[in-house]
Amino acid sequence: MRRKYTKVLYTHKSEGSLPQLIVAEDENMQSKFVVQKILELREEGVPLEDIAVLFRSSFHSFDLEIELTKANIPFIKFGGFKFIETAHVKDMIAYLRVLENPRDVVAWNRILLLIDGIGPRSAEKIIDDILSHRTNSPASLFWEKYNTYPEQVKELFELLKSIMPDRYPPADKVSRIYTHYHPLFKKKYDDYNKRKKDLEIFEQIAGRYDTIESLLADLALEPPNESIVDVESPGKEEEYLTLSTIHSAKGLEWHSVFLIFALDGRFPTSRAVNDSDELEEERRLMYVACTRAKENLFITYPINVYDRETGTILTKPSRFLEGLDEKLIDLWVIGEE
Repeated sequence: MRRKYTKVLYTHKSEGSLPQLIVAEDENMQSKFVVQKILELREEGVPLEDIAVLFRSSFHSFDLEIELTKANIPFIKFGGFKFIETAHVKDMIAYLRVLENPRDVVAWNRILLLIDGIGPRSAEKIIDDILSHRTNSPASLFWEKYNTYPEQVKELFELLKSIMPDRYPPADKVSRIYTHYHPLFKKKYDDYNKRKKDLEIFEQIAGRYDTIESLLADLALEPPNESIVDVESPGKEEEYLTLSTIHSAKGLEWHSVFLIFALDGRFPTSRAVNDSDELEEERRLMYVACTRAKENLFITYPINVYDRETGTILTKPSRFLEGLDEKLIDLWVIGEE
């Protein structure tokens, strides 16, 4: 039998800013808003260590991690790996690096070792052949004689040759690579079902770029280890913004908190909607997230997010935000000017 305990919430504060609900036209606009607001808070004297970005699932922060790195904002992530640190994302990046630089031995080695029957010695021999047979003509980069190589190696060469032309945008190339990689991915990782959402996000991120070169340049940026350039630190020499899943944030508080992806279908998740117990757990997580903020609470959600799992476009705010009195929250809509 489920019991529900009544909570009576109160505050000793007599004044303060209302929580803000921010509607962004897409995920990247959400990320850019968060970055800009963090910079503004930092200029106002709020240390990075007093700011946190919370999210329901680890992959929700991937796009934001790229924008934070581009803005030179150092961060620590709790409750999941950073986007560029995950092995399966590194695999996908290796394919792109080979497209951009066919002499990238490290990238070749990584993708060749994904193939059944190809060990370090075989990979080394194939890479030697690739380097020795390369000519100045891109069309002849991948030779036509595959007789001495396994069928899967031939398929790899044919894939890379077919998507090498510049007329294909990065999103198309990543999509084709993912189709090729998927069966290898399933064999390599026992928890591939949990990881595949990361690769879907990778495809979405690729769609923002015009060239593979610019995509790889942003992915190659190392998160900074020191405080923001040109912003004087009022306290410690090294500060870090906190990125955290809500589960990992229990019991903690920050001056300013951003809750991102408060989007129905993401928070609560699509799977939780049809299970009353799971839905109540999601509601408790929303309560935890919103009560981590001491001064400022920013709740954001992007619209027009395609969800592969349900085949639908997600556009509505979390159902946990329904019915809020407009006097209790400030609503903002942001987009490209």
